[in-house]
Amino acid sequence: MDDYPSDGYVDEEEEWDREGLLDPAWEKQQKKTFTAWCNSHLRKAGTQIEDIDEDFRNGLKLMLLLEVISGEQLPRPDRGKMRFHKIANVNKALDFIASKGVRLVSIGAEEIVDGNCKMTLGMIWTIILRFAIQDITVEELTAKEGLLLWCQRKTAPYKNVNVQNFHMSWKDGLAFCALIHRHRPELIDYYKLSRENPLENLNTAFNVAEQHLDIPRMLDPEDMVNSVKPDERSVMAYVSSYYHAFSGAQQAETAANRICKVLKVNQENERLMEEYERLASDLLEWIKKTTPWLENRTTDNTLPGTQRKLEEFRDYRRKHKPPKLEDKARLENSFNTLQTRLRLSNRPAYLPTEGKMVSDIANAWKGLELAEKGFEEWLLSELQRLERLDHLAQKFRHRCEIHEEWAEGKEDMLQSQDYLKCRLNELKAMKKKHEAFESDLAAHQDRVEQIAAIAQELNVLHYHDVQTVNTRCQLICDQWDRLGTLTAQRRQGLEEAEKILEKIDQLYLDFAKRAAPFNNWLDGAKEDLLDMFIVHSIEEIQDLVEAHEQFKGTLGEADKEFNSIMNLANEVQRLCQQYGLTLRENPYTTVSPSDISNKWGEVKQLVPKRDRTLHDERIKQENNERLRRQFAQKANIVGPWIENQLDGVASIGVAARTSLEEQLNKLRQFEKATEQYRVHMDELERYNEEVQESLIFENRYTHYTMETLRVGWEQLLTAIARNINEVENQILTRDSKGISEEQMNEFRVSFNHFDKNRSRRLEPKEFKACLVSLGYNIRDDRQGDADFQRIMSIVDPNNSGYVTFEAFLDFMTRETADTDTAEQVMQSFKILAGDKPFITAQILRQELPPDQAEYCIQRMAPYTGRDAVPGALDYMSFSTALYGESDL
Repeated sequence: MDDYPSDGYVDEEEEWDREGLLDPAWEKQQKKTFTAWCNSHLRKAGTQIEDIDEDFRNGLKLMLLLEVISGEQLPRPDRGKMRFHKIANVNKALDFIASKGVRLVSIGAEEIVDGNCKMTLGMIWTIILRFAIQDITVEELTAKEGLLLWCQRKTAPYKNVNVQNFHMSWKDGLAFCALIHRHRPELIDYYKLSRENPLENLNTAFNVAEQHLDIPRMLDPEDMVNSVKPDERSVMAYVSSYYHAFSGAQQAETAANRICKVLKVNQENERLMEEYERLASDLLEWIKKTTPWLENRTTDNTLPGTQRKLEEFRDYRRKHKPPKLEDKARLENSFNTLQTRLRLSNRPAYLPTEGKMVSDIANAWKGLELAEKGFEEWLLSELQRLERLDHLAQKFRHRCEIHEEWAEGKEDMLQSQDYLKCRLNELKAMKKKHEAFESDLAAHQDRVEQIAAIAQELNVLHYHDVQTVNTRCQLICDQWDRLGTLTAQRRQGLEEAEKILEKIDQLYLDFAKRAAPFNNWLDGAKEDLLDMFIVHSIEEIQDLVEAHEQFKGTLGEADKEFNSIMNLANEVQRLCQQYGLTLRENPYTTVSPSDISNKWGEVKQLVPKRDRTLHDERIKQENNERLRRQFAQKANIVGPWIENQLDGVASIGVAARTSLEEQLNKLRQFEKATEQYRVHMDELERYNEEVQESLIFENRYTHYTMETLRVGWEQLLTAIARNINEVENQILTRDSKGISEEQMNEFRVSFNHFDKNRSRRLEPKEFKACLVSLGYNIRDDRQGDADFQRIMSIVDPNNSGYVTFEAFLDFMTRETADTDTAEQVMQSFKILAGDKPFITAQILRQELPPDQAEYCIQRMAPYTGRDAVPGALDYMSFSTALYGESDL
């Protein structure tokens, strides 16, 4: 204890101080913490220390540190590098510390200059106690106890934090995080932290304090976690930085609150003054604006205007004045409240702006009420006078509206020359209508005189809108004079138009009587000239040419009639143009002059076209006649030849008992002859193509068509090919089944006998009769039906409903021929294999043709018996598979 600094507020800590400095781990923690604490202040002077033992030895940075933390100027340091210079500088620092009331025990300048770590740390701890911790006072406790109590109070709301000291209570880091969260909750999400992660908690607190609170990292998280008991001095030094960081903000907040409280009272007083000034100004302005309006006793001399003024006055009484009266009362209350607040807060009394005193406002309000008196009575009497005058004006307007409604469109109607655009019957009706209008016009004379009398009376009574009344009355009188003039002019126009239309009507009637038959003649002529004729011979086209020549002989008389009819239409057009009449359609006919003219022009154009059409058709018919003869000549040769060939082929199948080879030879001859005759069919196809291109559909020189010849030709080719195939299959069946020629002929003759329609197939009844004729005993009972159905399933497996000759022949040969069996084939293979149960590929290639030997080798399964040799093949399963008795 004798070697360490001592002061009143650290005497109680001497025991644990000694133990701390004797512990190397604590000494290491103190060096880190004290170095960071010194640098937090030295950086304000733009410097720092790296090694606390070495960097304070010359005393320069030690003196600078004391100047920064104390804010005072120390004596000028010695700049020399000798030992005595360094000792002098350290002594100046130690003297300054002692001048602050700190008693230094056994700490001399020589130990600091010599780099004694123990003494250097004790000196720095003394500085920290004096300048960082001594000023901490909480409820008159010592510095350490006050700092501890401050930490306990700040962390009290946090259940998992219990600060009892400055060593073990801080190991898990939650106390540091709680202090930060209590003052700056936005910096740490405290409730996500866990006591199980002390290293993460410490790093979080130290990083946030350094980045956001300007508190440097004075402790090492690993040292805090790994040490049995953290160094108390290091923790106190670091925690004191939190205290100063947060207590400074708290003091500033308290001072700010005190200022805000004073300013709030002052601001509220100023607000009340401003409100009073504003309310007084608004109320005086409203009174100043409203009083002249109430003093004005004039109107616009109209009932609506006076009614609006009355409504405005009533709105003033109901809506505008009550709120202003409330403003006046609120103004007086606000003034009294303000004066009371100023008196209670020791402020001088409020004096409003000149002219805005409460008495000024009361006088202005009194003047307003004087102006208001009698205003409503004057308005009501003025309304009664104007209502009487307005009634007379409404009567004038009503009569004017009735007259104007009647006169609307009358001038346009009288000025219209619509009679120039109508027919005669319409004009006569229009003339009657005009006579009725003249009677109506005379009846309206009294109404016009009444309108003029009312207008005169309004002028005498000085009606406010008399100018409008006079203008409207003058317009009605002027219009009345114009209507009289226009009525006489229209009567004269109607009478003149009637005479012209009667003349035009007669011309229309004459035109209709002559145009109708001529139009019918033109339609018939045009229809004949455009008639689409179809002829098939030269005689028919010659008849058409003669009829056309007779028609051309009548065109002269038709031209004269056309000119007479058109002269009538031209006269009507001339009259309409001369008198400005509308050229209308002829009421007696739907045929117009343009129709007659167009049709006559078409007829004259169609005549030469008809000449050319008849000439072209004559040439075409001559060419068609040549093509008919050419096709018929060839078709009459080819058709009979095809029919003869078909008969010859058909006769081979039903001929007398000839051999199958002879039948095949004859069919081959037919096949060769048919192929040689194909050139005639090709030539006929070319002739037919020319006939089709010329659209010739009938040929009286032959009954053959190309379609029937093609069908016959295809039937001939098909019959030859089918018969050749059938005969070849019959020969193959006969040779493979051992059927004799006589049996084959018997089968064919029996089948042909029952094939009545030569379709080469039998229906079930015909097939049954054929079997009976060949000696089959099919009983006429249920068993016989079952036997026949079994036979049908053999010859007709697809249920087609008929039996072909091939199926019939196959069935008959199976019933009568001597057939091979699987046992016979197996016995033959056994002979080749030398009585062995297997055979080899070598033996097969020696004994059989190459293709058949390879066929057997590829399909025989390997022999698996005990006596098998390499490459042995199983001929037994192969033989069985040939006859469908097993899978090959």
